[in-house]
Amino acid sequence: MTMSLCPARRRAAALLCVPLLAGLAACAGTGEEAADGRITLTVDTFGTFGYRSLIREYEKAHPEVHVVERVRAFDEHHSALTEALDTGTGAGDVVAVEENYVVQFRTRADDFVNLLDLGAGKKKDNWLRWKWDATLTADGSAQIGLGTDVGGLAMCYRPDLFAQAGLPTDRDAVAELWPTWADYIEAGKRFNVAQLPAAWTDSADNLYNQILAQQTYGYYDRDENLIMERDPGVRTAWNTAIQMVDANQSAKYKPFSAQWVAALQGARFATLTCPAWFLGWIQENAPASRAQWDVTTVPGGAGNWGGSWLTVPRQSAHPREAYRLAAWLTAPEQQLRVFRETGNLPSTPQLYDDPAVTGYRSAFFRDAPVGKIYTAAANRKPAQYLGLRNAAARDIVTGMLSKVETGELTPYRAWKQATAQVRALP
Repeated sequence: MTMSLCPARRRAAALLCVPLLAGLAACAGTGEEAADGRITLTVDTFGTFGYRSLIREYEKAHPEVHVVERVRAFDEHHSALTEALDTGTGAGDVVAVEENYVVQFRTRADDFVNLLDLGAGKKKDNWLRWKWDATLTADGSAQIGLGTDVGGLAMCYRPDLFAQAGLPTDRDAVAELWPTWADYIEAGKRFNVAQLPAAWTDSADNLYNQILAQQTYGYYDRDENLIMERDPGVRTAWNTAIQMVDANQSAKYKPFSAQWVAALQGARFATLTCPAWFLGWIQENAPASRAQWDVTTVPGGAGNWGGSWLTVPRQSAHPREAYRLAAWLTAPEQQLRVFRETGNLPSTPQLYDDPAVTGYRSAFFRDAPVGKIYTAAANRKPAQYLGLRNAAARDIVTGMLSKVETGELTPYRAWKQATAQVRALP
């Protein structure tokens, strides 16, 4: 995610999702043969991976293979993979896993093909070091995934609303408004003075997740100890989001809801946290927003939110063929093509010096130099361990944050309830 995310809040990433692609019914599971005798490989993804045309090209180059892509909603996709691994049946031959779930599935390495046995180790320089290591078992003996995208951070903004509020509209000048998140909130106060029928940003949820993605530590340390109460990472993100809410700067939308999409296209908020994978999601799901949004540097300048890997479950009847497909889809050449089509930022470091990436501008986003912005953010990201229960912890904390946003709970009570519920996770 391809991150983020549908990049479910990608969480990166989204609760809205592209319907299952045509032809899905032709493949009820893995290991089947097409009517013409070809091997059928099923690729399970979510959101906007940009594989549609690549799959057709792969089939032409490999006439013995028929590929079917199954696209599910973010949470449904990962739940389906867990169930398939538990029951031993139903997983695709190639299955995407998002960053919030990667540690969880890495602990089940025996349920996946060890890609080192198929030659993946010879290709490890194709990925950022932290991207390769994220799906490598602790002892280094097994690799379960090949990286697709990363979710370098940026900020999207509405130049028309900025102009109406008397704020600068040039993206470099806008970046100078907010070198820090405190400055971002101050800029929001200036925006509110204009009393426009729009909020400064969409939600506390998205803001919180982007700030948390910039921290050295999240909810857990590498020994799976809960540290959100004693390490400043989570609390920094929480407190900043609360300050934004207290300043009446949130539109209070549920990210990726139908109302949120309509507001995104209807000038109902002026800024939006935008990890790289999010650009492709906007283009596919909110086409009416073309040229409404520009992109600039995020406060703090660096970080990563989202990104995925392709795995090969051990239950695949064609593991070698599945690995070859996954390796081709994640090769630098294909990552570059996906980036140019969707905005999903490659996880291949050598592409970060390629003018095709660094010089890339998005016509959809007012010719913004997204290649330069996102590669700079991803290159400077802090290493952060997410933890086995990261996704569950995230849902609890952002759920409580939303209750503060809507006035159901005070920040104090919400934080107390959030920490208690996270501590009680099995």
